Amino acid sequence: MSCGGCGCEAPAGTGATASEAYLSGEPVREARELVAELCRHFYAQGWVTGTGGSITVKVNDPAVPLADRLIVMSPSGVQKERMVAEDMYVMAADGKVLSAPAAKPWPNKPPKCTDCAPLFMKAYLMRGAGAVIHSHGMETCIATMLNPGAKEFRMTHMEMIKGIKGHGYRDELVIPIIENTPYEYELTDSLSEAIAAYPKATAVLVRNHGIYVWGDSWINAKTQAECYHYLLDACIKLYQLGIDWTTPEHGPLNSAKRLRSILSPEIPNGRHAAEASKCVVLDIEGTTTPISFVTDVMFPYACNNVRKHLISTFDSEETKEDINLLRIQIEDDLRNGIAGAVPVPPDKAGKEEVINSLVANVESMIKADRKITSLKQLQGHIWRTGFDKKELYGVVFEDVPVALKNWHASGIKVYIYSSGSREAQRLLFGNTTYGDLRKFLCGYFDTTTGNKRETKSYFEISQSLGVDSPSQILFVTDVYQEAIAAKNAGFDVIISIRPGNAPLPENHGFRTIKSFSEI
Repeated sequence: MSCGGCGCEAPAGTGATASEAYLSGEPVREARELVAELCRHFYAQGWVTGTGGSITVKVNDPAVPLADRLIVMSPSGVQKERMVAEDMYVMAADGKVLSAPAAKPWPNKPPKCTDCAPLFMKAYLMRGAGAVIHSHGMETCIATMLNPGAKEFRMTHMEMIKGIKGHGYRDELVIPIIENTPYEYELTDSLSEAIAAYPKATAVLVRNHGIYVWGDSWINAKTQAECYHYLLDACIKLYQLGIDWTTPEHGPLNSAKRLRSILSPEIPNGRHAAEASKCVVLDIEGTTTPISFVTDVMFPYACNNVRKHLISTFDSEETKEDINLLRIQIEDDLRNGIAGAVPVPPDKAGKEEVINSLVANVESMIKADRKITSLKQLQGHIWRTGFDKKELYGVVFEDVPVALKNWHASGIKVYIYSSGSREAQRLLFGNTTYGDLRKFLCGYFDTTTGNKRETKSYFEISQSLGVDSPSQILFVTDVYQEAIAAKNAGFDVIISIRPGNAPLPENHGFRTIKSFSEI
């Protein structure tokens, strides 16, 4: 059954209708058959049993831009392994139904589009996806139960992580977790917030429910979904074996508890530092690394190379994503009258004009030392080139490698929380003059977690780390406002006094150190 038409031979764009001829044409038919085939395959995997789960793909028509292509979605409440092409819904790019399946006799239910439709549309509109898969695979449900309070699921150093877009073997894979609701559509806002908060995420877990996975094509979405299911299943098995999947060495889960007692010395309040903390979270600038290195080396390198980077990578998917994030930020800056913000022309104005305006904005952002995700992500990609070319080396204070090694050997998990992107953090610690220090680190937090001067950011970190109490986390920073925010979240806090750091207020009330050897 078709739902309207305008006599055109192809969809005119988002929200447009399509002719009967186009709806019954080869591209749409192939997409319908593909969804039916994938549903049968995923049923065999245990992902869409009991009528649960759903799949959607964009129609493969190279003549139409991906954003404007028609959408095919599976119906709701249907035995997924028995579906055929005629059971599918066809929609315009804006979600308007153009073609719905005909009703079937009892005991079949009346046709109804998947309850996942509004969530699928978020992935299409916010991520430019070409396909989205919603799975009820058992491993995706159980994994969210291992730590009921966690807002993220983290893992590292597992080969199949390489199958997730933008990740390598040594990277930490972070999957946001949202809370389940009685009805699928009620997840729409929380899914949207997770997509916005995790720009590099290609999946969102729903606690006690399942997972949403998207990719730029059905092949990419399917590949990633298979990797996510494998990895989550592996983490569950590691949990059963008592092995920690969140650290590079994958040691015993309880090693931190067993080994804390061997650490000393005592701190002024009579407790041992290790007994006070299960985890250590470190700031970078002014804490592990001289402020001068960031301001005199890293920032100038990014500023001097932004134009070259944009020109050489302009057509890459990574840089397209960077530019999209910058456009969103700049539009917000213009609305709020932020000094230095200049409009970015549309792509049709030409590559040179777009790059000129982006460079002007980025240089202004760097000069103002703005702690915003769009800037930090681009800087991280520029710095990656510098580290790859050996034009940059990470600098840390000489007491840092020793402390990291000792904490690691004692089972204390160490994390980084910096306004620099996670990629930039990995680059810095992976290319220091002391060698690769990433093997001593368990994970990285950046501004996608939240502003470092807001208490809720530290609450999110404590939820992610799975400690019994926030007081089991030691946070070390050089910034008084960050120390206050972390303290208000219940963290144990130490302020780092390093050369070049800003002076502290009198009677600030925090313990201070000049070297990690004092912890």
